Order: sequence, then C-alpha cells, then structure tokens
Amino acid sequence: MDLYALLQDFFLQIDAFTWGWALIPMLVVFGIIFTVSTKFIQLRYFGRMWRVIGGGEKVADPDQISARQALVVSIGGRVGGGNIAGVAVAITLGGPGAVFWMWAIALVGMATSLIESTLAQAYKRRMPDGSFRGGPATYIRHGLGKSFNWLVVIYAVCLLLSFALGFNAFQANTIAGAAENSLGIDRWITGIVMAAIAGFIVYGSIQRIAKVADVIVPVMAFVYLLLALIVIAVNVTEVPAMIGTIVANAFGFESAVAGGIGAAIANGLRRGLFSNEAGLGSAPNVAATAYVKHPVSQGITQMLSVFVDTILICSATAFMILLSGVYQPGTEEIDGIVLTQNALADSLGSWTLYVLTFAILLFSFSSIMYNYYLGETALRELTPSKIATHVLRLAVIAIVLMGAIAPGATAVFFFSDPLMGLLALANLTAILMLLPTALRIVKDYTDQLKSGIDKPVFDPSKFADLDLDATAWEDADVDTDAGAGRATKAKAKSKRR
Repeated sequence: MDLYALLQDFFLQIDAFTWGWALIPMLVVFGIIFTVSTKFIQLRYFGRMWRVIGGGEKVADPDQISARQALVVSIGGRVGGGNIAGVAVAITLGGPGAVFWMWAIALVGMATSLIESTLAQAYKRRMPDGSFRGGPATYIRHGLGKSFNWLVVIYAVCLLLSFALGFNAFQANTIAGAAENSLGIDRWITGIVMAAIAGFIVYGSIQRIAKVADVIVPVMAFVYLLLALIVIAVNVTEVPAMIGTIVANAFGFESAVAGGIGAAIANGLRRGLFSNEAGLGSAPNVAATAYVKHPVSQGITQMLSVFVDTILICSATAFMILLSGVYQPGTEEIDGIVLTQNALADSLGSWTLYVLTFAILLFSFSSIMYNYYLGETALRELTPSKIATHVLRLAVIAIVLMGAIAPGATAVFFFSDPLMGLLALANLTAILMLLPTALRIVKDYTDQLKSGIDKPVFDPSKFADLDLDATAWEDADVDTDAGAGRATKAKAKSKRR
C-alpha cells in the first residue's frame, strides 16, 4: 500500500471517529446544555440580536472592526456552496423531514455560538495596531492555562490545514465548475481571476476583508433570498402542503426515503452543523476581532449569523427545491448544484441559471476570504514569523488557482473534513470546561440589563481571577493593573477622534 493510500485510510478513520458517531451527538447534547444553562438565551434575546443590522456599536478607531462587520464576515464564511449543494443532497437522501432537523440544530446551535463567541471576546488580545485577535486558541491558552498548550497546537494545525488549504480548494472548484457549466467560461480564466482577487485580499488585512465582506455578503444574501421569495410567491398555494410534508417526514408520519425518520434526522443534523459551524471553533476567531462594549454583545450578534445561515439561506434552498417539480427523493447519485439549478429553472425559467451562478460566485468567494483569515490566525498561534505568513498567502493563492483549474484537484484535500472534526472536538472540550466562566459573563450582562443599562459595559476588574487583557476594554473604568493605563489612553485617543 502506497503512502497516499495509507494517509487516506488514516484520515478515513479519524472521519469515522469524529463525524461518524462522536461529534454530531456531542454537538447536539452540548447545544442543549448551553441552551438550558443560559435559560434559552436565543429566545430571550432574539429581538435584541437584530440591533446590529442598524450598525450596532460605533467604532471610532479605523483599525478596529465593528460588530456588524464581524457579523458579515462570519456570515460570509458560514454561507457557501454547501448552502446550495449540501442542502439539496440532504433533502434528496433524508427527505423533506431533513429540513426540520436542520432548523432544530440551528436553534440549539445559536446558544453554542453565543458561548464560544462570548469566550472569544472575553479572552481577546489587543494588537499593537489597535485591532483585536482571539478565538479558541486564545481562550484555551489563557482560560485553561499553559498545561493545555498541546490542545492549542492541535487546534491551530487543524484550523490551518482544513480551512485555509482544503476548504479554499473546494470553494474555488465550486466557483469554476459553476462558471464552466452555466456560462461556458474556461476554468483557467476563472482560476486566474480568482487567484488575483484572492491575492488582493490576503495581502490586505482583516480590515480589508471586513470591508469587502460588508459589500459582498448583503448583496449575495439579498439576491438569493429574493429568488426564494419569488419562488414562494409563484407557488404560494403549495406552501402549506410543503410545510406539512416537512413536519410529517421529520417525525415519521410519512416517509419519502429509505430509512425514514432516521435518515431525516441524520442528514438534517449533519447539514445544519456543517453549514452554521456552531461549536466547530471557526467563527469565534472572527467574533474576537470586533469592538464591542461587552463580550455577550458579540455572542448575541453571532447567534444572528447562525440564524441567517441556516434558518434563512438553507431554508431558501430547501423551499426552492421542494416547491419545484423536479425533486426526486432517495436518489443515490445527485449533484446538489444541478438539482438546485433545475428546481429554479422549473419554477421561474432558465434565466435563473445565470443568477444562481452569480450567487454561487459570491457565496464561495466570501468563504475564501473567511477561510484565509482563519488560516492566518491559526498560523500566528504556531509562529510569529512574517515569512511563514507570506508563505501561507502564496500557498492560498496557488491553491485557489489549482482548485479552480483541476476538477479532480480537491481529492488531494481529503483530510479537510476529518481535521475539522478534530478541530470541533478540541473546541467543544474547551468551551465545556470554560462554561462556568461564560455563564458568569452572561450573568454580568443580564444583571446590567435588569438594572436599566441598555448597553452593558464589560469591566475586566470584576473578573480579576481570569487571565484577561484589560487594554481590550477601553469602555470600562479600569483603575488597577498594568493594563489600565493603556486602556485609559486608548479610551482618550478614541474620544479625540
């Protein structure tokens, strides 16, 4: 057996251990634990999480990222080709009932996202340029202590290899394939254009990524949701029956595929978890970059990211498919992109082929930006070398080009899903151990709201037992420790601007 085959077998075993039986039950159970322990915070603050759409807390320092910008970057990363192709496959193999379980895991996943994003914010570090960095590696190192540095290394390596390398190849392949199939554009042309744009982004900064995402993400979400609303309007009389079919299949009253309720649950949960990434340890890296007055504020914002990804975008794909006349449940071999394209064409006409290609382009490109930033964050946890960062940037550009021009190139990155499984296990281990800390921070936020403070402010001096960076909280009245002076200066600087 050659080395390639041995590696494939090794990662296949990891995939079987993580995604096969351990990870999905853990994500579901942990999501329920987080939901109950926070007293159903996703429902209590459901209305509050929409505030960020109006701009949220204002940022005076141009080196900092606003809560809204962090939101659109995380949505751009969560929403990708899987929201189109993956949902189609889940419905085909799991039946309409898969949609219900996709919704269910999104609701509990909102609480998981709040916990991991709150921890990422609480333990974030201020960089010399005034920006913030953090994420699971940071809250493992500073929350669990030096004895868990080995977990930081495992987490960072998995994040780097799966997102920055593997998933970027997949996204580039999706874009190039869609452009070739629907518009007849050669893969080389698409690859060169994408590599050039990717180079512009990766040699920028998180600020540049946030600014680009702030334009791309709202456009892509609007275009795709508008298509779904048109399909619903055209087939409005069929909507009640469709909802009834989803519920009936979800609980086994009807069965559209072999496996019945089991197939619906398995495919719905898997697609929901893959799509919204709640608990996987990726989105907290972006959540930590935002300027907010309190960690829970960004946690609530990231709940909205999960809601938009699964309840809105994934549901849009599901409704377009289920309301069409081309849906055939139980098909073993299915190209998800083709099914969604055919479903749209059946409802609205062949012109939608071009609109959908445009949506796929935006979805996938926003994911490439997000994936690169996660890779850079992971690399900085492993080494501060600027040369290493430069090598990573060149590698990402090359991988985007390779993934686009070679239809079979993505087979090289077979390790991506298994490593994402290990990434999730590392993150879940950390956030479960740090749950008491997260609940203390949530209580602080809730208590301030109850006292009449509409915009709670986080004061790290109240959490003196934690290894926090006081300078990252310029709105707090910090009078003690070495970081207080810097925090005060940063606050004064912000006011002068």
